[in-house]
Amino acid sequence: MITIPILLDRLCYRYPSVLVDAIVEHEPGRRLVAVKNVTIGEEFFQGHFPGAPLMPGVLMLESLSQVAAILLLERADAAPNIRVYLRGVNDAKFRRQVVPGDRLRLEIVLGRQRASLARARATAYVGEQIVSECELLLGLVRDRTELDPAAIVHATAVVGEGTTIGPHAVVGPHVTIGPGCRIGASAVIDGWTDIGEGTEVYPFASIGLVPQDLKFRGEETKLVIGKRNIFREFVTVHRGTRGGGGVTEIGDRNVFMAYVHVAHDCRVGHNTIFGNMATLGGHVTVGDYANISAGSGVHQFCRVGSHAFIGGYSVITKDALPYARTVGSRPARIFGINAIGLQRRGFTPDVIAKLKRSFRYLLQSKLNTTSALRQIERDKTLACPEVQYLVNFIRTSERGVILRRATRRQEEVLADE
Repeated sequence: MITIPILLDRLCYRYPSVLVDAIVEHEPGRRLVAVKNVTIGEEFFQGHFPGAPLMPGVLMLESLSQVAAILLLERADAAPNIRVYLRGVNDAKFRRQVVPGDRLRLEIVLGRQRASLARARATAYVGEQIVSECELLLGLVRDRTELDPAAIVHATAVVGEGTTIGPHAVVGPHVTIGPGCRIGASAVIDGWTDIGEGTEVYPFASIGLVPQDLKFRGEETKLVIGKRNIFREFVTVHRGTRGGGGVTEIGDRNVFMAYVHVAHDCRVGHNTIFGNMATLGGHVTVGDYANISAGSGVHQFCRVGSHAFIGGYSVITKDALPYARTVGSRPARIFGINAIGLQRRGFTPDVIAKLKRSFRYLLQSKLNTTSALRQIERDKTLACPEVQYLVNFIRTSERGVILRRATRRQEEVLADE
């Protein structure tokens, strides 16, 4: 089966619209006949010409070029990373006007071919009458995409220029991979999955498969991944569910170390780091620059705030505060703010000091949470966007937030480690 739009994405510098409606005859590597139904709704009729619509001759040549590209790209020996350019048109003749209601029959017969250039005889008919004919010169150029012969890439998958796909990797029919990506050996990418440019998927990772939600019934849901992410070995990321909004979304420049799991309908921001075996339950939201250490688990529907640090093997069953170091499992506790991380990311000493004073209100004062938040907002010396984000994060929590302070003994043990 010839998929016209997918193949024509590999015809460079073409007219934005597809000018081929169907393939009616195909002799692979030699001849192709297609049709184009010319209707009054074609956008080019609006200005060509008012009151007397005619199909421009240049678009008749474009239709023939598109059919020629399909014939070249469907050859048995055509490499999957070949792109086609229209290099020239010889001896073009236009013998009849083409008007709305005509059905163009577009016939291409390949002539002499070389590694980088092909000639084709192109003829357009309306009924039995020739309306235009020419010789097309078509350039064949390999892009920098490298698909291992042992990789299984579906014909309708979209693979960006410069992407490499390793042996035995599997890429499904609804996948779009941006330019400059690297897909490792035996990785699997499936479902309605979009991957941004420069992303690396290491061997045996599983991206975009169905969620582990018993309510899932095979509906069309998505996984959207931003730019320059790294998914190490055996990482699993599942697409969304209808009940959770239908989309799992990952931002830019995130690192997922080996065996990390991101469940359905999660939202991960930018510049996060997930240690080995870190796990997100369904519907989890992770803010920018958060660090979730090895072996930690985040319960479904929880949030992890921006610039938060979650210590190794912690269990997060409530929302983890932004800017804080949260560690432990029975229960998780706050070990002060993530001062080192904030310094590395360019936070000023003044902002860090304001955050520390805000956390003292929350953790060390005798005030309850509501009163502590009110006091933070009344203290004009604490006014800054970072403190306001902290306050808003707590007030918008649906599961509650982790506000248990570590004991002195726990702080000493953590420092010794």
